[in-house]
Amino acid sequence: MSIKAQIKSTGTCESCTCDVIRIDIETLFKVSQILSTSLNLRDTLEQVLTLLHDEGGFQNGMISLLDEDTGNLNLRVARKQGVISDGAISYRPGEGVVGEIMETCVAVVVPNINQEPKFLGRTGIYDANLPFIGVPIISGDQPLGVMAAQPTLGLDDLDGRAHFMEMVANLIAQTVRLWVQLENEKRELKEERDTLRRVVKHEHGFHNIVGRSQVMRNVFERVRQVSIWNTTVLIRGESGTGKELVANAIHYNSPRNNGPMIKLNCAALPDNLLESELFGHEKGAFTGANTQRKGRFELASGGTLFLDEIGEVTTAFQAKLLRVLQEGEFERVGGSKTLHVDVRVIAATNRDLEDEVESGEFREDLYYRLNVMPIHMPALRDRSEDIPDLARFLVAKIAKHQGRDLDVKDSAIRVLLRHSWPGNVRELENMLERAAIMSEGGIIDRDAIAQSGLSEHMPTLTSVKSTGAAPAPAVDFDDPNLTDRERVIAALEEAGWVQAKAARLLNMTPRQIAYRIRTLNIQVRKI
Repeated sequence: MSIKAQIKSTGTCESCTCDVIRIDIETLFKVSQILSTSLNLRDTLEQVLTLLHDEGGFQNGMISLLDEDTGNLNLRVARKQGVISDGAISYRPGEGVVGEIMETCVAVVVPNINQEPKFLGRTGIYDANLPFIGVPIISGDQPLGVMAAQPTLGLDDLDGRAHFMEMVANLIAQTVRLWVQLENEKRELKEERDTLRRVVKHEHGFHNIVGRSQVMRNVFERVRQVSIWNTTVLIRGESGTGKELVANAIHYNSPRNNGPMIKLNCAALPDNLLESELFGHEKGAFTGANTQRKGRFELASGGTLFLDEIGEVTTAFQAKLLRVLQEGEFERVGGSKTLHVDVRVIAATNRDLEDEVESGEFREDLYYRLNVMPIHMPALRDRSEDIPDLARFLVAKIAKHQGRDLDVKDSAIRVLLRHSWPGNVRELENMLERAAIMSEGGIIDRDAIAQSGLSEHMPTLTSVKSTGAAPAPAVDFDDPNLTDRERVIAALEEAGWVQAKAARLLNMTPRQIAYRIRTLNIQVRKI
């Protein structure tokens, strides 16, 4: 005879009560074990309902949890006759028995569900011949959901069975609370990650590579063509031309943009450290290797690896690099297990690799493996028409970094146009930052450029004539946009800083221009 039948036939007995208590204690212990071992909330709730059905004297269990966005209770898991299910069932606060439990945070015991007008029966799992018990899932004073089931043991003491379910619900509440916190943190991290990805993609987009010259338009077109493929790219050009900017643009406009962008300057490390940095090492591989460490190739798997200054790698290490570029496999330092990675490689160099291949300093097979899609970055002196746009872009960048407004005058840009820029864009940016520091009022003009040290290297009219180069275009001294100071300085520049000649250009006497130079605080250059 079953326990249920025994209760109906004989009534309450001491032995039966002891059996129910023992079952309750064992069930609570096993519930705590389940909650402490599983990290998946739905699996945990399923196991709890299964345990209550198989050993705890409850069947047709259901757990609904609060949706913080809508304020409704959503069914998470239900169990009927050994079948676990869920569904798109929700309850508004106060709706039906379940909604009332959530709203009042008070347990409800229904001896006969057919006679309960508030009972909705949406789940379709309940047995009309058994009572119904629903209890709130509460953490502190915060309601998290509702747990309901139908008891099959201790039917003569429904309040006691409700009290037992409340104990189970209290145990579940801690797991649900931690899960809610974890889900909120994961959502915040995902939103932050997506925001950072959008910011990084915006910062490394094509619009951050300034240039309207034909050579730069050719670079942009090549970058657009190669971005959509996994082809290895070799970026060539002098130091300071923006090779890393192009590498970033390729990665963040490629299908790999959600993967990592890992960078390494090959010139910064000797061979032994370079091997460890790129391939990683096993614990104990060498003195100081106290833990296993992943290399840059492993970290970049699924994304892009940018190898800057690839021409500085020694011939001994080039053979090791060639294998991973060809096969996508390598071993960590001190390890024997072959690792496979999916990495797109973008390399950069300012060296003439063709000459180094011919001289034997660079492996020919590695050269052809890297030089699949070459992109040549032009020197700044070869695209001087981009200097005005570059100067304004860099000044805006410096202004944002310094947290103030900065403006660069046309007189300053005219000086910039006459410089040869051996350090390319990096030199231009550093010079403009120095000029910004010298400009307390936030105006970068000709004087600020001169104070930055550029005037010492600026070609003069006499040096232009002596080299046979074309003279700089003449300045329109009647230009209303020129200030008096700019007009005097422009005339002095054109006259080779000979005051008498500058006076004639401005229809002044030597005494008048000398007075202007003194009152305008113009520093006279010695030619």
